[in-house]
Amino acid sequence: MDTREGTDGMKIKEPLPLSTKRQGYGRSCGTFGELLQGVLPNEQNFLVTFPIEMYSTCTFVPIDGETLSIMPEGKVKSLQLAKRILEFYELPLGGHLLLNSELQQGKGLASSTADMVATARAIEDYYDFSIPVILLEDFIREIEPSDGIMHAGVVVYYHKELRLKEALGDCPSFTILGIDEGGEVDTVQFNRTAKPFTKSEKQEYESLLSQMCTAFKSNDLEWIGKICTRSAILNQKLRPKKHLEHLITICQEIGGIGVVTAHSGTYIGMLLHDRDPQYQKKLSEGTNRLKGLGYPVQSFHSITRETEVMV
Repeated sequence: MDTREGTDGMKIKEPLPLSTKRQGYGRSCGTFGELLQGVLPNEQNFLVTFPIEMYSTCTFVPIDGETLSIMPEGKVKSLQLAKRILEFYELPLGGHLLLNSELQQGKGLASSTADMVATARAIEDYYDFSIPVILLEDFIREIEPSDGIMHAGVVVYYHKELRLKEALGDCPSFTILGIDEGGEVDTVQFNRTAKPFTKSEKQEYESLLSQMCTAFKSNDLEWIGKICTRSAILNQKLRPKKHLEHLITICQEIGGIGVVTAHSGTYIGMLLHDRDPQYQKKLSEGTNRLKGLGYPVQSFHSITRETEVMV
């Protein structure tokens, strides 16, 4: 069953055509933490997404007469979402879901949301229909807070409410030189934790969000980097990163754009602009300097309009 909006705004179901495919395929990107995350004076929790070229993929194979199953078996959130979608559209509940992900769990890379969005897209692909994004958000809201990556590009997102505030457009072409400080973070538990920000800090977050929106409109990469760095500093009160000051110093000394963090995760990184004339020099120097901190260094790349067209 498909859905559309009736004249009274209610969702109306319509029959879906029978599929002739053997399987459906879906994919979703992850994130490198957030460009900005905090709490506004009205107590709304928000974030600004940072989509990267790392993905979760899902293959959906319907099998009549079998219970719906998933591999790896621990991907219970994606299995729960798949059942919810199939039940809502009154589709057969038998089959198998196979998830593969480049995103480590508990690191702030949006792994569980990427798994779920990839699962939804695999079901969409098999039955050749589209789940309205608002409806998908309703389904995911029943399971956990979300990173907003069901929306293309960079967006301002109320991640506890699963509600879009504003789309900022395409992401600039960034490289992130990142390190993982170790451990895992339970995102659900993290989002239940009271945020210890003061009234003045919440007012600063409001100002930073306004500045971020303006910086995107003017394509001011240096300004975006400064906002990211300030957000990382403010987040030390909530989930401190051991090497934040080191990364800020290194970033300033090699001429990087700024420091970005997984606010509810374990990654922290430096931003470089891919089209900087000194990009290769800064990439090499930054990598060597970060290795000196005793961690493996990983390179991540933002998803731009060009990379979206290529995939």
